[in-house]
Amino acid sequence: MSELNKMPREEGMDHSVSLLREGYMFIPNRRQSLQSDVFETRLLGQKAICMGGKEAAEIFYDHDKFKRAGAAPKRVQQTLFGEKGVQSLDGKVHLHRKNMFMSLMSEVAIKRFVEMNRDEWKKAVDTWLGMDDVILYEEAKKLLCKTACKWAGVPLSSEGLDNRVGELASLFESPSAIGPEHWKGRHNRNQAEKWIGELVEQVREGEILPDEQAALYVISMHKDLEGKLLNTEVAAVEVINILRPIVAIAIYINFTALALHQFPEQKEKLASADDEFMQMFIQEVRRFYPFFPFAAARVKEDFEWKDYTFKKETLTLLDLYGTNHDPGLWDNPSVFNPERFKEQEDSLKFSLIPQGGGSYHDGHRCPGEWITIEAMKVCVDFLVNRISYQIPDQDLSYSLVSIPSIPKSQIKIERIKRK
Repeated sequence: MSELNKMPREEGMDHSVSLLREGYMFIPNRRQSLQSDVFETRLLGQKAICMGGKEAAEIFYDHDKFKRAGAAPKRVQQTLFGEKGVQSLDGKVHLHRKNMFMSLMSEVAIKRFVEMNRDEWKKAVDTWLGMDDVILYEEAKKLLCKTACKWAGVPLSSEGLDNRVGELASLFESPSAIGPEHWKGRHNRNQAEKWIGELVEQVREGEILPDEQAALYVISMHKDLEGKLLNTEVAAVEVINILRPIVAIAIYINFTALALHQFPEQKEKLASADDEFMQMFIQEVRRFYPFFPFAAARVKEDFEWKDYTFKKETLTLLDLYGTNHDPGLWDNPSVFNPERFKEQEDSLKFSLIPQGGGSYHDGHRCPGEWITIEAMKVCVDFLVNRISYQIPDQDLSYSLVSIPSIPKSQIKIERIKRK
């Protein structure tokens, strides 16, 4: 390969510390400075390729080019994902496990989730009316945890709620942390898997009988390609892969409230808007504000793309945040504008990728995206149409270094009243 076709490369021994210091902007900063949507760097002591943009997303989600096995760092497996879950699988094994998750996302099941979520919002509001103020992020985690467990068929006592919320939230709050917070995340991963693992065994022994359409039952009784039940630890990981992402929607609820506050003209539109505009508003919240910074994979076999060579087993990161703010894809990406989504839902497979890109059915795009959008619709309905509240002076800024990013004050609201 000629010198001209060598991949742009960031000089230096290792840039893991820079990644921690720059967070969501690590890849976008280098895409800009190197004037390339693909470049080579070193992370965690190994060569890594970083890339962003629609074309990069299309190649990243090509099953013949990339695999997920061995891509997630150990510290992420020990907190966010768990080990041997669907995110780490490839090929027929992945497709078989993914089909199990897809079976949980039927139209009827999602409608049931919405009803349960709306009910939990109503109960939460009843409580908030008697409180001087509410920290929306903390309250959202609680109501989402209750919704997730009820929908998944997971028994949850009111006495154990705070502990379970803390365990599940810690899984997505701690992966990028170092020191005590990371160890707390690992401890909570162990506790959560122990809790769910015991429930899986009870389902299999007939000691508890969740609805046969619920995630706890479906995953507990799921058989692999060899006709065997998943081992208890893996089944627990997969049930948590239902519960954890739903609790994580609390991040988006915080950013939804922030958007309504920062862009009051949008709140006025939503008050009289149809479902189409609400969908556009929610998609813009998901595009505009940070959620996951990047996704990881490894090169499956040597291949060439854009005259660059991708070597087998090379760690590769796809820039999710940067792609959602790519000026080549989005007109004025730093401007909050829901109207940009008018009549372009079908073209977003590799451009709007806050929860990954590609196909739901045979790829690695998160099917929980549907649940996320529906939960955000319920949130918007309550914050716009069902309650009035005030946001007192507070620090509403959010960091693009901290992962995940959440408004500093976690959105304190007060003087809550029903409309």
